Amino acid sequence: MASGDDFERANKRAKDLQGRVPHAVSAHYDRKTGRIVIDLSSRVTLTVSPGDVEGLEEAHPSQLAEIEISPSGFGLHFPAVDADLYVPGLLEGVLGSKSWMAAGLGQIGGRSRSRAKKTASRANGKLGGRPRKGRAVGSARKLRAGRVVRKRAGRRASPHRRQPAN
Repeated sequence: MASGDDFERANKRAKDLQGRVPHAVSAHYDRKTGRIVIDLSSRVTLTVSPGDVEGLEEAHPSQLAEIEISPSGFGLHFPAVDADLYVPGLLEGVLGSKSWMAAGLGQIGGRSRSRAKKTASRANGKLGGRPRKGRAVGSARKLRAGRVVRKRAGRRASPHRRQPAN
């Protein structure tokens, strides 16, 4: 459990951060623009599209109407969808977790229509298209001469295997 000293140190760090980093003074959802509008202590207004923020991408406008600002001004809470935003993170362009943001970047890359991507796609198509997903290496099946052969445990006699000469 945290001690009183831990809380004091955390409060001191928050006050130091408040002096260096802008914090939210007010926040609301603007239905006309479809954006969250955050007024900062530096007199800068930050607007964010909910569709670009993890936890808010599926939220309806009515769920974004209520926004709670933390006492430090560094946190925004949306009670209707139980989502939280970290204002310093938003200022740095962090709109979600690393994995969520990487997935979004991958989707953007997958939608790109560059000349290099078209050329690579055509070349791959000439080779038979995307390879099928196969079993892991070392599995019980092996591909030989275009047919699947099952590995057998132990050395059993097989009508296809050469028998040793006696």
